[in-house]
Amino acid sequence: MSVLSLNPTETGAQGTVLILGGARSGKSALAEAMLTALPSPWIYLATGRAFDAEMQERIEHHKASRTEQGWQTVEEPFDIAWVLKTYAHLPVLVDCLTLWVTNMLLDDQNIEEATQRLLEVLPERLAPTILVGNEVGLGIVPENVLARRFRDEAGRLHQQIAAQAGQVVFVAAGLPLVLKGKAL
Repeated sequence: MSVLSLNPTETGAQGTVLILGGARSGKSALAEAMLTALPSPWIYLATGRAFDAEMQERIEHHKASRTEQGWQTVEEPFDIAWVLKTYAHLPVLVDCLTLWVTNMLLDDQNIEEATQRLLEVLPERLAPTILVGNEVGLGIVPENVLARRFRDEAGRLHQQIAAQAGQVVFVAAGLPLVLKGKAL
């Protein structure tokens, strides 16, 4: 996978990178490579929750894959804006936005308010931020209300972050395509 670069002097919205793609497209690997090119420590903001053994195994695999010294994992399924604000001086990787949307939906939380808090904190960050999300709007229209709402909420969230971010990248088959900004 070709590695894009982060400019460590770009902060706030300009220092925000949104990486989108399908499942197993290479989004997380790209995000981790971009972040670890910066001096450590790095914060890995994990939004996933283990509702079953298979998801617990996925979470453990993700943790084990971050072998490089310098990673600090923060598990927060809901208040990602608070974590981004708390660690404003450190590079943060949020993985992933669509699991965050899932958490919000399943706990009947206000996604619009949480998104607004996220959008407000990104310009205040003093270190680069990478946000990873699954692009779920490329497939068929889901057959049930909850799945359609999830697709719509994720799509709106990605659009709002993309409008604000300095760089947006789409990953397919491990290949990054810069949609906004430039590869450094």
